[in-house]
Amino acid sequence: MRCVVRLIAYHAEQCDPKKCTANKLHRFGLVEFRQSIRSIPPRCVLLTPIATTLLSPADALIARTRGLAVLDLSWKRGRFPSVPQAKSRILPYLVAANPVNYGNPRALSCAEAFAAALFILGEPEQAHAVMSKFKWGEVFLTLNKEPLETYSGCSNPDEVAKAERLFC
Repeated sequence: MRCVVRLIAYHAEQCDPKKCTANKLHRFGLVEFRQSIRSIPPRCVLLTPIATTLLSPADALIARTRGLAVLDLSWKRGRFPSVPQAKSRILPYLVAANPVNYGNPRALSCAEAFAAALFILGEPEQAHAVMSKFKWGEVFLTLNKEPLETYSGCSNPDEVAKAERLFC
């Protein structure tokens, strides 16, 4: 399968390497690691829980041309850094299926965040390819099927915000 969207992770090495979904995706060659915040590509789409703008299909062109990035940090260790060169986006309401946070809203692993964003951005095949590396991967996509399909049918962040109210 051809990867349409380049996936990038700022990897802070703060989580358990055996449970780190970004590590696993990196081993399969699906994600590029960056060791510094400054090395995240300029104007890429950055998924972060501190963003104020919801990810929407309107971000697809930017993600396809500049990349899609996540901050692979432990949520328990403090604050998320600002990445001024990137277009920061927050994912809409989704429920985790990973073994650490199963059933918890908005507690997605890096792999789940990548897959959700890819689905919303119109790349469901790449989303399935990402999640195929995990035993629980298809569970995430099944559990969030309706919201993901709804969000991917929106055209901008305002429509995603309206749709999000249906699920949370």
